[in-house]
Amino acid sequence: METPIEEARPEAVVERLCQATNDHDLEALSSCFALDYRNETPVHPARGFQGRGQVRKNWEQIFAAVPDLTAQMQCSPNGDVVWSEWEMRGTRRDGARHLMRGVVIFGVEHGQATWARFYLEPVEEGGGNVDEAVRRAVVVGSGQESGSGPPGRGGER
Repeated sequence: METPIEEARPEAVVERLCQATNDHDLEALSSCFALDYRNETPVHPARGFQGRGQVRKNWEQIFAAVPDLTAQMQCSPNGDVVWSEWEMRGTRRDGARHLMRGVVIFGVEHGQATWARFYLEPVEEGGGNVDEAVRRAVVVGSGQESGSGPPGRGGER
């Protein structure tokens, strides 16, 4: 059991969150978050939300869908901000593999996460090499071949 001083460390909140995830303890997990917790997902802005209730709802669904979910986490505190790198894995009820990796940056006050910037994503197996990824990221439109582009910029055929 942690002493009050150890529990006051901002990273202790994230460590408790990881343990609660591995224990599938919804109450312990929910208690890691402030009532007015704010989640921002910069890569998917529409997925942002506010409130511990939504955290609980999300994790109820996750635990039900991935009954053997486990998490590994490394973190580094910087004042009241904790940078954490996560891997979550398990098997979904339909038998498909579940694997997510990424970074979550937490703001911590009074022993609870008050905000997070969430960059945790499903691992893409066989999604193409780096050249294909860069081409998809910078070529306008979908399905364009390398070398095609707007007229007047060397992309004419």
